[in-house]
Amino acid sequence: MSTTAVSNHIQALENHLGARLLNRTTRRVSLTDVGRTYYEHCRRILAELEEADQAAGLLQSTVRGTLRLYIGVHMVPFLAPVVLEFLQRHPEASIDLNTGEREVDIVDEGLDLAIRAVQPADGHIVLRKLASWHHILCCAPSYIERHGMPHRLEDLAQHNCLRFALYPFGDEWQFIGPGETQVSVKVTGNLFTNNAATMLQAARAGHGIILAASFLGLADEVRSGQLVRLLPDHRPIDFAINATYPTRHHLSSKVRAFLDLAAEHIARHRGELGFD
Repeated sequence: MSTTAVSNHIQALENHLGARLLNRTTRRVSLTDVGRTYYEHCRRILAELEEADQAAGLLQSTVRGTLRLYIGVHMVPFLAPVVLEFLQRHPEASIDLNTGEREVDIVDEGLDLAIRAVQPADGHIVLRKLASWHHILCCAPSYIERHGMPHRLEDLAQHNCLRFALYPFGDEWQFIGPGETQVSVKVTGNLFTNNAATMLQAARAGHGIILAASFLGLADEVRSGQLVRLLPDHRPIDFAINATYPTRHHLSSKVRAFLDLAAEHIARHRGELGFD
């Protein structure tokens, strides 16, 4: 900056303050008492601003503070180890965890992160897919003994289907049929619940047919013969586990750390969890 420009800035500042900041002679320039006081205040302010910048940068790069987290209730069993490992790795961080299956507003509720099987409608919410999983159509052998085996998709309409209240398509069970075409069938039954454990217990006891997520341990029960897979030529459509957070810009270190840890955990245990 030229000498003239500096002089003009100082003159403008003096006019703004209504006070002279510099003593000017032909040989030297020195601060007035007002100028010295003003300089000391400005120096302290600049130092505090620098400290504020450093503190903000430290908070952004260090995993600390409270992570406000919402997880779909049926994902808790395989995400609970992630919560514990996160707290172990980052002793300066804490987690405020809520679970459920209601629709949440991340911004209005002050959440940092939500992990659910539902894709948000809000275009301002960022979505990161963590995994996808299969549904398994199955029932107990005792149910087949009493009611027979369904051989066609439309046969399901004549059976007692135990329905999960949180299934996104309601009573219209969705499948990919031969030729990779999407097909559906409307089902009915005497149990409709939002509790997966109750639905599974009823299926094991032979009360009806279920369409349930593979990560609930169904694959092991099918392999053991405790449950029987039905209509193998019709594949239930896949669902995704989505992590959502308010904005992509300046993603906090605590959110990034939890997301990365969740992705690592799912990748390590993908097979046993029944994920793709």
